[in-house]
Amino acid sequence: MTLDLKIDNPDPSHRPDDLAQGVLGTETDRPDGWAKVAGSATYAAEETVGDLLHGVLVRAPGIGAVTCPNLSDVRAMPGVRAVLRDDRLIRNAAQGMADEAPVQGADAADYVGQPIALVVAESFEQARHAAQVLDVVIQTKDAPTDPSAVDPEVPDDKQSAMGDLDAAMAEAAVTVDAIYTTPSMSSAAMEPHAATAQWDGDTLTLRGSLQMLKFNRNELADSIGLPPEKVRIMAPFVGGGFGSKLGISADCVAAALAAMELGQPVRVVQHRRNVFEVNTRRSETRQHIRLAADADGRLTGLGHDALVSNLPEERFSEPVVQGSHFAYAAANRKLGVQIARIHRPASGSVRAPGESVGVTAFELAMDELADKAGIDPVELRLRNIPEKDPESGKPFSSHRLKEALTQGAEAFGWSARTAAPRQRKEGEWWIGTGMAAAFRVNMVIEAEARISLRQDGAVVRSDMTDIGTGSYAIFGQIAGELLGLSPDRVSVELGDTDYPPGSGSGGSFGAASTGTAVWLAGMEIRRQLAERLGCDETELTLKDGLAIFSNRRVPLEELLCDGPIDGHGHVQPGDASEKVRQATFGAHFAEVAVNGVTGEVRVRRMLGSFAAGRILNPRTARSQCHGGMIWGIGMALTEELTHDRRDGHAVNRDLAGYHLPVNADVPPLDVLFVEERDDWAGPMQAKGIGELGICGAGAAILNAVYNASGARVRDLPATPDRVIATLPD
Repeated sequence: MTLDLKIDNPDPSHRPDDLAQGVLGTETDRPDGWAKVAGSATYAAEETVGDLLHGVLVRAPGIGAVTCPNLSDVRAMPGVRAVLRDDRLIRNAAQGMADEAPVQGADAADYVGQPIALVVAESFEQARHAAQVLDVVIQTKDAPTDPSAVDPEVPDDKQSAMGDLDAAMAEAAVTVDAIYTTPSMSSAAMEPHAATAQWDGDTLTLRGSLQMLKFNRNELADSIGLPPEKVRIMAPFVGGGFGSKLGISADCVAAALAAMELGQPVRVVQHRRNVFEVNTRRSETRQHIRLAADADGRLTGLGHDALVSNLPEERFSEPVVQGSHFAYAAANRKLGVQIARIHRPASGSVRAPGESVGVTAFELAMDELADKAGIDPVELRLRNIPEKDPESGKPFSSHRLKEALTQGAEAFGWSARTAAPRQRKEGEWWIGTGMAAAFRVNMVIEAEARISLRQDGAVVRSDMTDIGTGSYAIFGQIAGELLGLSPDRVSVELGDTDYPPGSGSGGSFGAASTGTAVWLAGMEIRRQLAERLGCDETELTLKDGLAIFSNRRVPLEELLCDGPIDGHGHVQPGDASEKVRQATFGAHFAEVAVNGVTGEVRVRRMLGSFAAGRILNPRTARSQCHGGMIWGIGMALTEELTHDRRDGHAVNRDLAGYHLPVNADVPPLDVLFVEERDDWAGPMQAKGIGELGICGAGAAILNAVYNASGARVRDLPATPDRVIATLPD
């Protein structure tokens, strides 16, 4: 049986607190953790199948029409089984939730590094050698690669305005009018994209490194010309994705086509340089921010315009101003995004698309405003918290920015901060502190899950993935809470399109969406048990394998003697978003040391305070916040995907040249969760937290750099040369 829920209004019935089993909301280990650290959790590139062939992608060295004059010679090389120049090969990874084939075609390259062929051989070494021998000739065409050198598109649906911003700027007591830039960035997940495909003459089975299987199946089926019901995708373990695995990637389509042509399993693994070029990147941004405030620091005008880029024909554009629409109150507003069509690798969703870079730049501008106005940065933000959505007038479903700011400031020791820069020095090092607010949209999407209650425990199934977010742990906790079972009696099986379609991992909606589906499935089982016992579900207590009501204590085994009881949960978003503004909020605080001689920046400590509804598992939630804060360090100080100005190719396309924060760069990180319940988010009152932690984290660090040294860096990342260039004389 299925229990359906459409989230249209708050429904406080059957909240987790009502059951009070002590399972949900507690710090619980990830059940997949030991398998991962011990190496027994197999990933897509480790799938063991018989008669396995190996495929290596061949990529274009330029932009233009493609020919391979020695194709027949390569096909005759030892061990080579096929060289695919199939026009169904895809240009780049599908955008998140595309649900259809991405741009296809191997006859022309739209960017340097685009896949144009697949070599398949009996061994990886043979395939790699043949791929290197294949001669790829490009009929070069002129193609713009610099976003500042083209006339950008100005989509009407990405522009908005209220009041008169120019007048507000002219009349304001204090203003900020500045340009901020952020570079291209890579998801750089630890596990490279990989796929192992098998074809039995009727059905394609693919083991892939993917985030959203219900969409990925349709994308793959559309790409290779099969009906979706003839495609099965499995992704039980994924070593991170951060958006780069939201849609199918080139390895998936290539492996599938090769397996269907040769009748043998084919594995295609992207090497690290593939990962940086073939899959979607975060767009670089140029952000023009204008702020107008009265003498008390209250915003009267707010402007945020951004230039981003993407390939022709791609629908995605980085939603840079997404958080600025609701972050602060201001009567006069102008926000917009422009899109430069260029021939670099495609841009797409990367962790917290929009707010990660947009909030970071905006919070840098807010710090400049606080400094000019002579107002404490925390106080400035408190004065500008809106009572309702500043543009639509909708009420907020819940709003805890004030608490995140004040509780975070107290825990960090913000009151000891010296407002003026360059007040504390230790040898060559200037010491200072900074802060920034955090904003992220919140959403729920359609999801399904199934629970089977058996005599030995319960099994939860969904095609939902766990990309390091803790889905295995959280779904087990939800089922255990509802059914009165300890976590060791609940097994969770994920990442298989044979299971009910979950939301997938992305957009910070996984726990709330698929988690609610698990919750509904458990509630359906509770109703069936209550019906068998002749009582109302609200009178039923399930605890330690017993069904308890009135004075009766019935072992679940007695109720299951005729077989398992199945419950199916189905959640849909409904029209809640039309009635309220849902968002998550937080605040970041950082202390840094800036070397006055070399310009080096060291982060000494960080604290993040976050309001994201009910925290289902503090351990996994804290881990997500740590990951976001660490990425904020990278965004502020080290990460920059550099493109050659001549042809747009990625210059630093590996982890030697693309500098991620390492252990030595990361100080102790403190995380504080603000108590929050949001009935609009569903019966569990939970919101997304996986992306909130990155939003504004880099701004807190760079604001601390200014407080320490007086260096105001507006072009990220703040590498030593940029810090030195902006240090006061």
